[in-house]
Amino acid sequence: MEETINLRDLMQTLKKRMSLIILITLTAVLVSGGVSFFLLTPVYETSTQLLVNQSKSDQSAYNNPGQIQTNLQLINTYKEIITSPVILDKVSKELNMKTSDIQSNMTVSNQNDSQVVKLVVQDTDPAKAAKIANETADVFQKDIPDIMNVDNVTILTKAEVGEKLSPVKPKPLLNVVIALVVGLMIGVGISFLLEFLDNTIKTEQDVEKVLDVPVLGSVARIGDTKAEKKSRSTEERGERIG
Repeated sequence: MEETINLRDLMQTLKKRMSLIILITLTAVLVSGGVSFFLLTPVYETSTQLLVNQSKSDQSAYNNPGQIQTNLQLINTYKEIITSPVILDKVSKELNMKTSDIQSNMTVSNQNDSQVVKLVVQDTDPAKAAKIANETADVFQKDIPDIMNVDNVTILTKAEVGEKLSPVKPKPLLNVVIALVVGLMIGVGISFLLEFLDNTIKTEQDVEKVLDVPVLGSVARIGDTKAEKKSRSTEERGERIG
């Protein structure tokens, strides 16, 4: 039997399950806020920039577009070299850290095909993150002539820790907003699911809807019957006194 659901039924379902929706939404918000504010450790980010240019011995080629294109192609190779054990093993030995820990918290990129390579390091300690970034840049600049037989890397900016450096993650307010939306969606979904699974008959309208026959009579509740009798007796006594 095909059933149709109109907007009024949906609104009635939401109204009936409003307490459940609010409970689920508040729970999601409180859990997300508690985890974001009190359990997750803030992570900070610092970065340093490297410039990949032409070799000092080949200054005359600076105006050659082909030379610049070659440098851009070399950047992809350099990005792999920076995060390779050849560089990071020396960094880890110098900082007394594991190479895998450094590698997992480091990203290397260049924007818009520029010759500037950005080395980003994340860590729970901002000073430690800056130290890793600067040490990696120094080791890379020092070793790249031996690895690639070129000397075309310049450190543009050093990683620094500002006084008002804010963590990049977690973002508690964003997490709370996401939890609010997700909790609301889950609450609405569960409400509709419970309503769909609830096949009990509660009202006269449910009888007409399910059986498709008109209601000829109804059986009153016992409590209601006693109340009606009491009311009727009171009315009769009042009539006698009058």
